[in-house]
Amino acid sequence: MNANFLLILLCATMVSGIIMLIDKFFWKPKRLALSEIADRKQPKMVEYARSFFPVFLIVLIIRAFIVQLFVVPTGSLEPTIMPRAYIVVNQFAYGLRFPIWDWKILPVSEPDRGDIVLFHSPVVPHMDLIKRVVGVPGDRISYVDKVLYVNGERAEQTPVTYTTDSNGADSPVWTVQVVEENLLGVKHGIYLCPPSSTACFGASNNINFYNLVVPAGYYFMMGDNRDNSDDSRYWGFVPEKNIMGKGSFVLFSWDSNGHWFRDTQFFKSL
Repeated sequence: MNANFLLILLCATMVSGIIMLIDKFFWKPKRLALSEIADRKQPKMVEYARSFFPVFLIVLIIRAFIVQLFVVPTGSLEPTIMPRAYIVVNQFAYGLRFPIWDWKILPVSEPDRGDIVLFHSPVVPHMDLIKRVVGVPGDRISYVDKVLYVNGERAEQTPVTYTTDSNGADSPVWTVQVVEENLLGVKHGIYLCPPSSTACFGASNNINFYNLVVPAGYYFMMGDNRDNSDDSRYWGFVPEKNIMGKGSFVLFSWDSNGHWFRDTQFFKSL
């Protein structure tokens, strides 16, 4: 969806710009040759091109190179980001990329562990996902009994409270434990299904793996809602070229169940 919008915007900018150039060098001289006032009667197509070209260009520059707004469709990053949250993504955080083809023109930095990043799905074309980076190139990642280990160091978990989770207004509700995870210095909340739970969505879907090495040029992504997230545990590493930007903050979040904005998510820094 985002790629399609950007492609449409790029085409609209190019078409309106080409129409302006053709008018300047071909149509306008002919009109002036026919009448001194003919320039005031330029075709509607030229008028529209002149009006919309600067708007298209400004929006294209902002959307392709600076920031974009991304709507988080699921609860895979709960409790950090709730479903239907509008996230401001910094397009320039990791470098300047040529739109559509995602060629990196100017490197700026690389994703760090703990960053929340927007990226193209490595398995589903034209789908964009947002997850947390838990492994950078060269890291050894293990996930054992719902505990994350990075390079042999345990990401300590501190229990906070219990709450409920679901996949929408009409889906079943289950209990989850809210835990603070310390990902090598980056502290953030996660959801875990209690060990004794049988009703929890991911109660029978836990995957253990050991010393998985992240290859050069790739990243390992996970959702904070650990038992209800489709992430690198299931479809593998994310290539660096797929990464679009870094989540900066939550602009606002819409609660579909309560039909109102979540007051704790306004301008929440990520």
